[in-house]
Amino acid sequence: MSDDNNDLHSTTHVAATQAYGAEQIQHLEGLKAVRLRPGMYIGDPDERGLHHCVFEVVDNSIDEHLAGNCKNVSVTIHSDGSLSVEDDGRGIPVEMHAKGIPTVELVLTNLHAGGKFGDGAYEFSGGLHGVGAKCVNALSDWFKCEVFRDGKIYAIGFERGITTEPLTVLGEQEEPKRTGTKITFFPDATIFTITTTFNFDRLLVRLRELAFLNPGINITVTDERVSPPRQEVLLYTEGVKQFVREMGADKDKVHPEPIALAGRREIMIDDKPKFILVDCVLQYNKGLSEQTLCFANAIPNPDGGTHYSGLKSALTKAVKQYINANPKAFKDKLPDIEGDDCREGLICVLSVKLPNPRFNSQTKVKLVNGEVEGVVSSVVYEGLLRHFDENPDTAVEVIKNIIIAAKSREAARKAREAIRKDAMSSGGLPGKLADCSERDPAKTELFIVEGDSAGGSAKMGRNRHNQAILPLRGKLINTEKARLEKVLQNKEIQTMITAIGTGIGGDSNVEGSFNIDKLRYHKIVIMTDADVDGSHIRTLLLTFFFRQMPELVKRGHIYVAQPPLYQVTRKKREEYVQSDAEMDAILLELGSGEISLRNTADGSKVADDRLKSILELLVPVAKFADIIRRHGGDFEHYLQARDEATGNLPHYLVMIREGNEVDMKYFLGNEQLAAFAKDNQDLHLFAKPVEAPVLNEDGTPNMTANGNAHSTKSSRRARLIEIHEAHGMRRRFQQLDELGLHVDHFSSQDKPLFEVIEGEGDHAKVHPVFSLPGILDKVMEIGKRGMEIKRFKGLGEMNAKQLFETTMDPHKRTLLQIKLDETNAHEAERIFTILMGDVVEPRKHFIEENALNVRNLDV
Repeated sequence: MSDDNNDLHSTTHVAATQAYGAEQIQHLEGLKAVRLRPGMYIGDPDERGLHHCVFEVVDNSIDEHLAGNCKNVSVTIHSDGSLSVEDDGRGIPVEMHAKGIPTVELVLTNLHAGGKFGDGAYEFSGGLHGVGAKCVNALSDWFKCEVFRDGKIYAIGFERGITTEPLTVLGEQEEPKRTGTKITFFPDATIFTITTTFNFDRLLVRLRELAFLNPGINITVTDERVSPPRQEVLLYTEGVKQFVREMGADKDKVHPEPIALAGRREIMIDDKPKFILVDCVLQYNKGLSEQTLCFANAIPNPDGGTHYSGLKSALTKAVKQYINANPKAFKDKLPDIEGDDCREGLICVLSVKLPNPRFNSQTKVKLVNGEVEGVVSSVVYEGLLRHFDENPDTAVEVIKNIIIAAKSREAARKAREAIRKDAMSSGGLPGKLADCSERDPAKTELFIVEGDSAGGSAKMGRNRHNQAILPLRGKLINTEKARLEKVLQNKEIQTMITAIGTGIGGDSNVEGSFNIDKLRYHKIVIMTDADVDGSHIRTLLLTFFFRQMPELVKRGHIYVAQPPLYQVTRKKREEYVQSDAEMDAILLELGSGEISLRNTADGSKVADDRLKSILELLVPVAKFADIIRRHGGDFEHYLQARDEATGNLPHYLVMIREGNEVDMKYFLGNEQLAAFAKDNQDLHLFAKPVEAPVLNEDGTPNMTANGNAHSTKSSRRARLIEIHEAHGMRRRFQQLDELGLHVDHFSSQDKPLFEVIEGEGDHAKVHPVFSLPGILDKVMEIGKRGMEIKRFKGLGEMNAKQLFETTMDPHKRTLLQIKLDETNAHEAERIFTILMGDVVEPRKHFIEENALNVRNLDV
């Protein structure tokens, strides 16, 4: 008792003496606040936050388009993983600001500096707080901005929000002169710890939305990481109507053409008249799900907001009003119609443009302007009733579909209650479920296994403490085609619902409806064979979760087991391999485990941990050397052009051709390049490349209206290449230097630098190495000796031990997490509709288009 009191008094004393004064109050200068609390500006620094950075930059280009100053936007993922956004807008101002620095530097380094706070520059804008692009700057390992303005090309560089290269005039533009901004950045891996890799398809979904929402803008998306580069050009002249038409292309439509509702309402802001523009296009189909995408000033709002609330109320009100005004059109007794019924089978894109939009956070997922709800409700209600009056056949078909939805909702409610009563009467959990002993859902896993035989192996091989097994027998019902009351009659579906525990359906007021708090397992793993039947069952299960338990998918609770593709055997060691990258890592590990490295300068042996660090650094350096060579450069000459004092590597290569001679120049940064360009204006370094000179019939250059030649004949030609990888590689070379390996040793020496000793004792083989890359080459060569590689078995052929080791052991397995967010939701909708829907033709076309892309086919 005495000890407890002493502890209490001690704790109280510490709390009472905690210092709290002026020295404890921190003022973070510049962009430090962004780096310290990135979640306030981009959300979590995960894959979603990473791509949000791209959209922050792109949104600035879209704002230029909304202001009437931009027609083309180009987004490029470079081979090193950096990304560029370039537009032909007005270009960020570059003149000196009253703050004493160039305006472009102020805009990119000072929070809440921008052109979207007052009137004049932008009538409609998605950027509000002056934090978008500068946040990206703060969270980037390096960031470069180029501005095309006033007939000049300007460049400024940053690292983690700090200016490292001052604003420099790279050169004068040639005709035709242009305006615009180009921003290139590489995300900081210390902030984005999960991934710094941009996903082309994820970017494409959002950029396609922007192209639809801004008819007439041309957005080009390019991925230079693959060969040949992948490129998509997005240009949609019909805008939102074309968007809805594409979303419903593979659906069984209730009415053939989308219904376009548009309107403009005046509101007063600060005693000044302003306008809110509403563009709403909708189309009903015979599917069971709603697809509504909401946007404010072209910014997606996945959580909806006041504009979505206005849409929902208007739809319900208009439908009920039409039914009351036309009772003879509906002969049967009508059920009570609710808002959810009016949105079943609805495809809708709702876009509003308004001055001073307000969102619930910097990530802008929900619009909160109160005045928008009434405006949207008015435009949609009046427009839809007018369309129904003018097209009574369409109105009747739409409302009949809504009536069916209302009747099905009531039938589903009764079916849910029946499942709940049956589960209670039978003792709760299904008999075929092999449950685990752990009761904390966050620590448990449910494996849904195809068939009783695989289920038996899984039960024997599992960890009984936290891994539960649910075998499914036979085919599931296709939940894409069947209404909820039919789905709930399927025995396998009933078994899954009971085992998972959450219930099903979206009406929280009905007993047995979905409740995430009742989830019994936080990992639900689909584990099926790698054959045709297994793939079909996996697709049926994914369709069920996507349609009936989408919250589990959104929260990341659904996984697919990924059995290994290959089994690698070498001596007594066995490894299961999923990819070429894993194979290289294994080769490196195997090779390094059988050698030692001796420094020839003093005969000392390199410690094993140091050798491991050296090899890990030499792998990316070898890839970097290949990149320089592919550009036509000489890697040894490139390294010789580095700045020895700072370790900076050349950021630019200029390849000069004169006759048959080729000369390569290397430049560390903007100032060196600008000086060279000024002294060699005949090379036209910053001119846009042309396919061929434009000549008259007599062979002379064709002249433009202002007397300039379209192209000039020159004995010298040049190509400017920017090496984005140089930023990140500088640190790799510094780390190698700290390990005692000098950059000069990347070139071959007259005498051996090291000796790779293979084996031990009298049987050891000594391999002299004359350059640092030779160490990596020799280790990989040794790792390959005696290796056997064979295609591994499918899940159905594994015994319990193999199944656990390859697919269920948390320390060795690979699980594919199924993710669903605002960027891929309607693409997932499209794929499920094609593969599992009623319409056959789109499915046939999909199979024909993708037949040659199938990998690992097991027939």
